[in-house]
Amino acid sequence: MADWNAGQYLKFEDERTRPAIDLIRRVPPAGIRSAVDIGCGPGNSTELITNRYPEARVIGLDNSPDMLAKARVRLPEVKFQEADIATWKPDQRYDLIFANAVLQWLPDHKRLLARLASSLESGGCLAVQMPYNLQEPSHRLMRKVAQEGPWAEKLKAASVSREKIGSFEDYYSWLLEAGCSADLWQTTYVHPLADAEAIVEWLKGTGLRPYLDPLSPEEQSGFVDQYHAQIEKAYPVQQDGKVLLRFPRLFMVALKH
Repeated sequence: MADWNAGQYLKFEDERTRPAIDLIRRVPPAGIRSAVDIGCGPGNSTELITNRYPEARVIGLDNSPDMLAKARVRLPEVKFQEADIATWKPDQRYDLIFANAVLQWLPDHKRLLARLASSLESGGCLAVQMPYNLQEPSHRLMRKVAQEGPWAEKLKAASVSREKIGSFEDYYSWLLEAGCSADLWQTTYVHPLADAEAIVEWLKGTGLRPYLDPLSPEEQSGFVDQYHAQIEKAYPVQQDGKVLLRFPRLFMVALKH
């Protein structure tokens, strides 16, 4: 995919940061001397870590130069590095590995969780949050428009760009095998947004990227128009003129034995 657009992502910063806030609240309040925020984006989640653990050595990792540029402006005192989490091999162990809305882009979660857990200190914490929304209208309609439009051939691979999220039982088992205890839960956020166009704008920053990046500008415009029309039908206007975007998310906090 093309580089991430930090400006597009930050249009809904408050809504995107709320799950990270809920996640970090379940991380142990003490004993964190070193932390890494993998897939740190523009630094909004990294800032939560530095605020909660002001004495900790914190670094942020991301594969997007645009995201990292925004993060460095936001937190000039923090070290940010460009890295591909799929192949990342840390040179130390951490008390906290924080992964907010990133692992869904990576394959083979059983092996991935084992690798991340192996980079924790004894008693360290792996904190993960992933969107769990592939069956929501927002994402079912992406696949529908991709399959039915003139761009169908170009977009054959787009629907498999995100890893299929496993079950609670899967993640519980994988974390136990990785030598961790596991606390798992799911939360469905309901975001009141201005209109259907706001839903489209939200998803342009994340879920729509695998569908739009392979297309020409003209095809992108056509795809977005068709998708917008479908979204308008799927998300009815409420009494106050807004629409409600349901957004399920899966959380896990694992402690290394």
